[in-house]
Amino acid sequence: MPYISRARFVADEQVRIASTKMDGIGPKKAIQVRYRLGISGNVKIKELTKYQIDQIEQMIGQDHVVHWELKRGERADIERLISISCYR
Repeated sequence: MPYISRARFVADEQVRIASTKMDGIGPKKAIQVRYRLGISGNVKIKELTKYQIDQIEQMIGQDHVVHWELKRGERADIERLISISCYR
């Protein structure tokens, strides 16, 4: 199974569906990334070349906060609220 930005993908899924399974990437951001790289949404993950996977990973890493960085930020926000005794 291919990994992109530390997220595991099913090889038989289309790129447009699989890319939204990453934390921090929704449908709109997935479309933007594919459009910038010139990748069709109907292509399956297993049909991508290593170069295309590297390009996707590089673009997502540069422009978007995903996966562990997102979870780390959420945890920092929760800890800040706990430290100021805010119970919302």
